[in-house]
Parts: sequence; structure tokens; C-alpha cells
Amino acid sequence: MSSTVIQGSIVALVTPMHADGQVDVACLEKLVEFHVENGTDAIVAMGTTGESATLDEKEHCEVVKQVVEFVKGRIPVIAGTGSNSTTEAISLTQCAARAGADACLLVTPYYNKPTQEGLYQHFKAVAEAVDIPQILYNVPGRTAVDMLPETVQRLAEIKNIVGIKEATGDLARAVDIIERCADAQKYAEFAVYSGDDATAMDAILKGAKGDISVTANVAPQAMHEMCAAALAGDKALALQINQKLMGLHETLFVEANPIPVKWALAEMGLIQIGQRLPMTVLSEQHHDVVRQAMHAAGVN
Repeated sequence: MSSTVIQGSIVALVTPMHADGQVDVACLEKLVEFHVENGTDAIVAMGTTGESATLDEKEHCEVVKQVVEFVKGRIPVIAGTGSNSTTEAISLTQCAARAGADACLLVTPYYNKPTQEGLYQHFKAVAEAVDIPQILYNVPGRTAVDMLPETVQRLAEIKNIVGIKEATGDLARAVDIIERCADAQKYAEFAVYSGDDATAMDAILKGAKGDISVTANVAPQAMHEMCAAALAGDKALALQINQKLMGLHETLFVEANPIPVKWALAEMGLIQIGQRLPMTVLSEQHHDVVRQAMHAAGVN
């Protein structure tokens, strides 16, 4: 992989499924083309939005391999390879490296609530075991563990840990990490990515390199344009685009992700309504509000 930092709108890709919950490979290829054609800057395959928690390891690795094959090198592919088991995280990361992924995204170990030292040792072990660029992922609202900026700073000194998806939505937290890792000589080109669509524009304007986005599933071109404007420092243009997207940023989380975004993509005719228990189809009471947000964003 090139040492160039991945920037811009990075879609946290859903995994399309048939009604019985099996992966829909034809729709997966269609989604990849949809994103390449609409300017998405990179794809995360098998992140948490991709329902990684309910696919077994073989299925997980196969989806990553298929996305790499469908992309054909046109944009970077980041494989979600996190787990609450360090051994499993290493195995998934090895699979992604063999499949040709450009980087990996590793969520903090969920449920078992490790200490800050445990988090450091977990990510250090994966980085040392697999020589592929790795991006940390902090989302305490889903995992029940919060990786603090000082722990991120320690990990950023490891050569192939190249960034973090910071999904707290706390701009002060993002700025703190950016400032802690500003020494280019010590931390190479460590990148901070927003993992919260509603605050992503502000995070990029403050120095983040992009947004690992749920909204980009539904509005890829607009998200690409918003991120590009923010990266260029054009606050007025970024704000203009982002205002149209705010409804999506909010309503795509009216139920647990990826329930609303999969429903929206089915409305667009891009996928079937299919997911695995314990995820269920979007409640009817939310249909109109999601449709209205899609309309406001110019999504049909």
C-alpha cells in the first residue's frame, strides 16, 4: 500500500443480504460500483455497519475479499477486523492482508471492558502480528469501553497504526488527539477520522482527514463533496452541503445502525431488505421521517 493518507468520505459499507440473511453478492458488487461512480473516496468492508458481529469468520473474510475484487484498485479498501478477542482480531487482520485490503479498521474490544493498558496491549499485539496499516476505532456508545487520548497517543507511536476513527462526536476529543499526534516525525502521518456524521464537517475543518460514514451509504456524492470542501478549508460550501444532509445524519440512527440505512438503501432499490437477528427491519413508525430526510438530501 502507498503511504499516502486515506482522506475524504469513507463509506462504512452495509453488507447486503437476502431475506434469509445470506450475503447478497450481486448487490454487494452493485453497491461497490455505486460508490466508485459517485465519488466515495474509500470503502470500509465488514465494519460494524456491515454487521460484522453476526457474520462468522469465513463469511467475514469472504466479503472483504469480494469487495477488494470488485473495487479493482480504483479506491482504497479498509477491512473491519476488530474483535473483543485479540486472537480473533489477529486472524481477521491476517485474512484482510491476504485478501489485498489497503488497511484495517479495528474497533475497541467490546463487552469485556479492558483497562487502558489492556487496550494498548491488544492493539499493539495486532499491529505487531500483521504488517498492514491499521486504524483504531473508538465508539464507546456501542462497546462500553472508551479509549482515552493518552492511550491513542501511545499507540500512534507504533509504525503501522496510522489513524483512529473517533466516534464519540466530541470535537474537543478529536482536536486533543490531533494535537497530541501533530509531531510528524514521531507519529508519521497519524490521521484522525470522524466516526460521527453529524459532527464530521466540523471535525474535518479542525484537522481530521475525513469521515468514516453511515450517511455516505445513501448520499455518497454529497458526502464526498462535503468532505472535499471541508478538507480544502471551504467552510461556506461544506456547510451548504452539510445542511442538506443533517436530516440523514440524524434519522439514520432512529434505530440501531444499520437498521435505518439498510431500509433507506432498499427504498432506493439498491439492496433487498435482509439482515440477521438480532437486527430487525426498521419500524414502520420511522419510515416517513427517513423518507423526508432522504428527499431533503436529494436522494430518491
